[in-house]
Amino acid sequence: MPKTPSDYDAALLDWLQARIHAQPGCLVLGVCGSQGSGKSTLARQLIQTLGSRGLRCATLSLDDLYLTHAERQNLARSVHPLLATRGVPGTHDVNMGCAVIDAARRLSTGETLPFPRFNKAQDDRHPERDWDVVEGPLDLLIFEGWCVGVGAQDSTELATAVNALERDEDADARWRRWVNQQLEQHYPALFARLDALLYLRIPGWSAVLDWRRQQEAETAAANQAQNNRLMDEAQLQRFIQHYQRLTEHALNTLPAQADVVRSIDAAHRVVGQEIQH
Repeated sequence: MPKTPSDYDAALLDWLQARIHAQPGCLVLGVCGSQGSGKSTLARQLIQTLGSRGLRCATLSLDDLYLTHAERQNLARSVHPLLATRGVPGTHDVNMGCAVIDAARRLSTGETLPFPRFNKAQDDRHPERDWDVVEGPLDLLIFEGWCVGVGAQDSTELATAVNALERDEDADARWRRWVNQQLEQHYPALFARLDALLYLRIPGWSAVLDWRRQQEAETAAANQAQNNRLMDEAQLQRFIQHYQRLTEHALNTLPAQADVVRSIDAAHRVVGQEIQH
């Protein structure tokens, strides 16, 4: 019989629970998926279900590690104007991410740890007084993000622009070479802290704009009083082009590297799942 979404969910939960029990201390699971693919929703569902089974879980998003608005503006002035836009490698505080994951692993009973949080509507980090506080010890930490676990590209792949943004605003490939250098030199330390990786395989790049448009509408609805930094359609289409190169690179590379590959269609239905036991 064909497998149903609940079959895939049950298999994933069984695998994850077995990995948690086999891991000394806190298991760190990376979840990678494109914008709008549902990685945050999946992480939330996993934590809720495992929490109901008595496991202590928390989630950290790569998005919450963004550099501040002022720091990215400085990068835009000193390195390349495209770095004013959040998202690509080089626009995150990697050292902070490493420190948070390391501290989360060490949490003992009763100890607490503030997790950084980013306000996308304001395009800036929340003040520390508004960060979420996680109490230890943890059995599972899910670290999710659009390029979590992705490796750098070969330098020969950078010469040809993949979209209008790269063609028109990065004609000399300076931006994408700098981004790739950040991914090669700094992000491996962050991704090396993963004990396992789950990859949400999307049907293709064409689905991302529709998903990201829906995500932006939801962000606007949740931030009606402070939506001055939310994007209109033209801004949105330009924005997602910052992510196209590495989203397609992940699609080409991560299925062979991830511990779990969960394939979804354009309606976010799970249509396949491969688990490396």
